[in-house]
Amino acid sequence: MKKTLLILSFIAFIIACSSNGGDDNTGGDNYDRTALLTNWADNIIIPSYVNYQTKVQTLVSSTATFVATPTEANLQTVRTSWLEAYKGYQYISMYNLGKAEEINLNGASNTYPTSTVGIESNISSGTYNLSLLSQFDKQGFPALDYLINGLGADDASIVGFYATHTNAANYKQYLADVVNKLKTNADAVVTDWNSGFRNSYVANNGTSVSSSVNKTANLFVKNLEKDIRTGKLGIPAGIFSGGVKYPEKVEGYYKNDISKELLNTSIKAAQDFFNGKHFNSATTGVGLKSYLDFLNVTKNDQKLSDIINNQFAIIYTSNNTLNDSFSQQINTDNSKMIVSYDGLQQNVIYTKLDMMQALNITIDYVDGDGD
Repeated sequence: MKKTLLILSFIAFIIACSSNGGDDNTGGDNYDRTALLTNWADNIIIPSYVNYQTKVQTLVSSTATFVATPTEANLQTVRTSWLEAYKGYQYISMYNLGKAEEINLNGASNTYPTSTVGIESNISSGTYNLSLLSQFDKQGFPALDYLINGLGADDASIVGFYATHTNAANYKQYLADVVNKLKTNADAVVTDWNSGFRNSYVANNGTSVSSSVNKTANLFVKNLEKDIRTGKLGIPAGIFSGGVKYPEKVEGYYKNDISKELLNTSIKAAQDFFNGKHFNSATTGVGLKSYLDFLNVTKNDQKLSDIINNQFAIIYTSNNTLNDSFSQQINTDNSKMIVSYDGLQQNVIYTKLDMMQALNITIDYVDGDGD
């Protein structure tokens, strides 16, 4: 009898442990993860993607007009819509989920530096498949940067590639194909979110490594560390190459006066997400900030959420000292790039180490350069 009771008690203990560690609505800390995911999906992620989709459609339209009538005025219109879409991309780049992950949206949209040799080879042959991984550095916004800003020394010479060049037809076709690939990808992701992925994303409200909260928090930190800190600042400034600088590896290299704007846009997108701020709205809902506050997470007797937001303010201050052209900044006074890098690095520490540990979320991506 005692043996039977012991076995039953053991089974009950196992069931209790399994229940406590399962994927429920609140997780082990009683925070309402369903409300968190609902705010992320309905008020931040999907509206950001819809905005991006709209901006890309404008780019498609202006490109079609330019291809039909290659003039300097139409080229300027393409540039304007390209930059607006590029800024829209900064708001969706961290959400590498569902269809975006499946189709490698980020790799196909913003792999830089772009391969000008590869682009010219594609145009010359007229044969290419932009769906291949090997084509990532020959498409997306960096490729468009070259195609509308880098082909010639002035607008007249750039327009000449599409109007009078012996291979003008292929230049037109390639420009249109690169833009249309952005549209195809944007449309696919928006359709995915609206046709079922949103519901499964919100329903996956547990605490496992593959849960939506854990995956999204990881993507937020990864974007801050790898895409913003490393890609936009660290690599071109020589942080990872023993001080060897690469001014040609900055984002927006050929336009050459938008690097800071793209950086600050991406940081604003990251901070807004951290705070749970609705896209393109003054309304703020639940987010990582409210999650930390719910758990009363502090560091040195100060709320960790305040420390992170204060560090964002420090980042903006240092970024505002930078030249609009990062390639010029690197060549004239690279120390300012390093200061901006260090500011971002500090928030990588606060979010990747302090925040993720407090939320009991494991980092799920490879960390090759330390913290």
